Amino acid sequence: MSETVTRWWWIRHAPVTTDQGCFYGQQDLPADTTINADVYGALAAALPKNAIWVASHLQRTHQTAQAIGAAGYPLPNIGYYEDLAEQHFGDWQGKPRAPVHKQYGSIHGFWMTLLDERPRNGESFRDLRSRVDNVVDHLSAEHRGGDIVAVAHGGTIRAAIARALDLPGRMALNFTIGNSSLTRLALIEGPDRSAYWNITLLNGYGVS
Repeated sequence: MSETVTRWWWIRHAPVTTDQGCFYGQQDLPADTTINADVYGALAAALPKNAIWVASHLQRTHQTAQAIGAAGYPLPNIGYYEDLAEQHFGDWQGKPRAPVHKQYGSIHGFWMTLLDERPRNGESFRDLRSRVDNVVDHLSAEHRGGDIVAVAHGGTIRAAIARALDLPGRMALNFTIGNSSLTRLALIEGPDRSAYWNITLLNGYGVS
């Protein structure tokens, strides 16, 4: 028996231009798909045509998927999963990042170094990893051997990479995941159901 490969095609949503230097996390802000609009044609050409499509429940992922469809991809019905959403920053959402970063420190001017501490009424990066792991396990089992296109968020994709490489959370935050970029992960299972992950593309733009 041969190996079974389940491929994940992760796309980060188009830019959000209304946050004005604030934490937005799970605020349902719109995306601007007119920025770098030529990338959607490249994505439409690169993505497999028989894939299952999923996205978070936030509108910026829906708008990004629709932009890829408008660029020529024959979109199927999309399944929406709250567990694919961005990290919830709780009481910090809608507030400026700078004062929080000054108090706690940050990575690359954005991500908090307190990876295991939750903002009030929010979640930690460890919490994010746990729920992303759960939905990836569920969908990988349901669509074993297939292609899954997931339109999601920077934190969500970093969590998936951390799981694939078995990385500590802080190391996962060193990965740049650009807006409208493509990251491709493959779950490879042997005949005995032993499994490992392979990263075939990281932060690309419609690269085949």
